[in-house]
Formats: sequence, C-alpha cells, structure tokens
Amino acid sequence: MSAILTLVANREATSLTPQDIALASTLAAGGETTILSPGEAVDIACAPLTPAQIDAIRLALTDRAIDVLYGPSENRRRKILVADMDSTIVANETLDDIAAHAERIRPGIGEEVTAVTRRSMNGEIDFQTSLRNRVAFLRDLPASLLEDAWKDVKINPGARTLVQTMKANGAATALVSGGFTWFTARVGAACGFAENHANILNVTGDTLDGTVGEPILGPDAKLQHLIRIAVTAGAPLSAALTIGDGANDLPMLRAAGLGIGFHAKPVVRKEIVNRIEHGTLRTALFAQGYRASELVEG
Repeated sequence: MSAILTLVANREATSLTPQDIALASTLAAGGETTILSPGEAVDIACAPLTPAQIDAIRLALTDRAIDVLYGPSENRRRKILVADMDSTIVANETLDDIAAHAERIRPGIGEEVTAVTRRSMNGEIDFQTSLRNRVAFLRDLPASLLEDAWKDVKINPGARTLVQTMKANGAATALVSGGFTWFTARVGAACGFAENHANILNVTGDTLDGTVGEPILGPDAKLQHLIRIAVTAGAPLSAALTIGDGANDLPMLRAAGLGIGFHAKPVVRKEIVNRIEHGTLRTALFAQGYRASELVEG
C-alpha cells in the first residue's frame, strides 16, 4: 500500500486502544499496522485517501482525543523543519503578552492588541498591516516589558523533542516567526533550532518606538525562508515539514511535503488536512514514522 494513516493519542487524556485502531483501519480499508508507541501511536498502511475520507476518520474518533495524520509511505522522514513560534513552539502570543503587562501603565491596551491579533491569525486582516497597528500601541512604553513577557513564555510540550530528534537525524531546523527576534533568539536557543528569523521591534534606549523594522516578515517571507533552506540543504520542498497555527503560516504549510496545523485557527483547519488537534508536538514525529524509542528528549 502506498500511504500511511497515523493515529496519535493525547497521553494525558486517553490511550490508543485496539478498538480505535480497528475502527480507523476499517474506514481506511487499511492493511498492516505498526505500533510506534504502545497506547500512543500507530501506523496503518492504506491506499490513497481523500481529504473527505481522512475527515471522516477524524470525526469517528472525535471523542477519543486522537489525532489523525496521513501521507505517502515513502520518504516519510523529513530533511527540513520550519516552525512558527507563537502558539506553536511556545504556548504564548508574545506580542499579546507584552500588551498584557502594559495594562498597568496603559489600561485597555491588552484587549486592543489581542483583538487585532485574533483577526490577523484568522486571516481577516492583512498580517503586515495588523502587525504595524499592534506595535503602534506600544509607543513610548518601557522596553522592560519584553523581559516581563519573557518570564511568561512557556515552551510547548514536545517542542524540544521535535527539534532535537530531527536534528539528530540530519534535518535542517529553523524557527520562522511573525513575532520578534528578541523572543525567537531565546526560544530558538532553548529548543536547539539551527537558525531563527522574525521581525525587529524597534527600541530607542529604554523605550519602545512603536514601530517594527521593514520589510516585515509575513506569510510570503516565511515561504521564502522555507525555499531558501531547501535550496541550501539540496532538498526538495517535499522533504520539508512545516508547522504553524495561523493564517500567516498557510503559504509554508501548503508548500511543504508535510504541512501540519498545530491547534490551529479555523482558517487553517479548513484548508490543511494534517492537523494536531489533541496532542503535543511529539505527534509530528510519529507522523514521520519515528518510534518512541527513537525520540531524542529535549
């Protein structure tokens, strides 16, 4: 069979059962199964499936906290990882966190910034314009708010494992964010990414300017970084894994051989077939056929 259906259970909520596997296998007209992690992840060999068939399997398991991923059986282990940062590698939206800390100085700013972020990530407004507008709210605020926001940053479970496992297997890794280099440098180092790219938040002395460096790293720039990394690595885009949650990630998610939406916004869920909706970033490794015994814990 030329395709693989992968089931991955959220270990904190449930355990993958023989009944779950049998149900998915029946719906996929599947064949041989391979346990990747007992009670957590399994591969099911199958013929090519349509997005509608994959969604039907996902729907059948919707109450089981099990993610359903799908791809070709050949060349599953990707040579490139390009990941978004906010709400993907970290649990935070770092710009929103800066604004939340600014509430003590400028009441109301938190909700103003968050509202624009929400619309931007859902694809309702242009990313570049939304970023400029959100950063403008920060004008004349103390740069120490960056340190305050950094203290709140939480790296998502499985992030380090994802990066370290792929690095150990020769993959090029990059953190590419529509956020700010002030954060990506720190998050990239903490997770082990080989490179990181983001926007520059302009600061004069100890004060935020309320502006961002141009050109802005938006959806198209994310895609261009993916292409550049692939060329440098001498690998096709089909050998890449990209992962993100928002509308500004869609170009790179579409272009990669394996694009995964991570607890994604509705606009991403509508378009991207492979999605992690229940589990952690470990799921992206099982989707490449890694066994639990092969994972490099961060």
